[in-house]
Amino acid sequence: MKYTIDEVLQFISDNDVKFVRLSFCDIFGAVKNISILSEELPRAFECGISFDASSIRGFLNIEESDLFLFPDPSTLSILPWRPQQGRVVRFYCDIKYPDGTPFEGDGRAILLKAVNAAHEKGYRIEIGSECEFYLFEEDEKGNPTKIPHDNAAYFDMAPLDKGENVRRDISLTLEQMGIMPECSHHEQGPGQNEIDFKYSDAMSAADNLVTFKSVVKTIAHLNGLYASFMPKPLKDCSGSGLHINISLLKDDVNIFENMSHNSSKEAKSFIAGILNRIREITVFLNPLTNSYERFGSHSAPKFVTWSYQNRSQLVRIPAADGIYSRMELRSSDPSCNPYYAFAMLIYAGLEGIKNNLELKNPANLNLYEADEDVIKNYETIPSTLEEAIEAAEASQFVAGHLPLNTLKKYLSFKKDECLQCHKSGNKEEFEHKTYFYTI
Repeated sequence: MKYTIDEVLQFISDNDVKFVRLSFCDIFGAVKNISILSEELPRAFECGISFDASSIRGFLNIEESDLFLFPDPSTLSILPWRPQQGRVVRFYCDIKYPDGTPFEGDGRAILLKAVNAAHEKGYRIEIGSECEFYLFEEDEKGNPTKIPHDNAAYFDMAPLDKGENVRRDISLTLEQMGIMPECSHHEQGPGQNEIDFKYSDAMSAADNLVTFKSVVKTIAHLNGLYASFMPKPLKDCSGSGLHINISLLKDDVNIFENMSHNSSKEAKSFIAGILNRIREITVFLNPLTNSYERFGSHSAPKFVTWSYQNRSQLVRIPAADGIYSRMELRSSDPSCNPYYAFAMLIYAGLEGIKNNLELKNPANLNLYEADEDVIKNYETIPSTLEEAIEAAEASQFVAGHLPLNTLKKYLSFKKDECLQCHKSGNKEEFEHKTYFYTI
């Protein structure tokens, strides 16, 4: 729901709200926040709340360290797990310099530019995310272990599926926060789960995904469990993907609706644009060294291909009609910054439409079982983080859509991550220490 500032202040007064959390993401998608008393909220709306941006990875240097958080009133949400007396609410914030100009590294500002670019061309983007995660046991001190919560498999029921009650609690919490879950189920790996929620505009979809991950981790912990969004936490089991479903509306008509009838040129060019730029933007979709352990097995793609319904492809067109017609990108994973990821996908798709790119024939085969003579004809997505960095670094497309200073910082941090991984001498141990406790 879109609230005005006056409506928000009235809500705060009427609902015994005592604390306000001002949240934002760093350039890698990690959530940060500061808490203020509700009496300070009018000042936050008018003047912003300052913070030390030099202490946030990828933001500013120490000699120019002040940035300001301006809460977006439309993102008001009560945190249901906090006390009902002296309630706590949360806002996502826009980030600005002291002179009021937007901070170029702010993911919400970057995504807003992409959304506006689509709007100027007459398109509205709607996105729905399918986010997988693992539940692990915690030890007696509340620390995460690598012991899965259960040994159930895809779509299993209780008692094999021990995640039923946790998924229910997560879904009810999301509903209280205004995010409507559509379905939940056990995934393929032991202790692996998925909860899907309704389509929304691109900005809300990114905000909702950040909220979703926070809620999952919080509710899991309240149940004595640890939720991990690490792309491949268990070596020989399914990885956790973030399947991004995109619909494109023009004059309120979903132009993906006729994809299966071979008549939607714009939809095909949009997909062709994404396939054309996918190697260059993969570092924003799969930003960890561990991300690349998923590819090529357990329903995770490896080749730059598309098809109808086929889950071995990078892009598939699900069997759906009307408002649910869409394309599904299957390579991305939950460790990405959704604001950056969604923006790059939108720009790539729009470029495809602008240039009338032709979509190649679908790859109607199981790529996991295809002969070498067949698959050698298909281009692959990057197989390592180093390869993805190189593709982004050489890309004029990426440089044209991300602030250069932010891009340099992002890639510099990622290069250092690769270096540290190599220096460790044990990739699996490095990834466990670096990602398991933070993603």
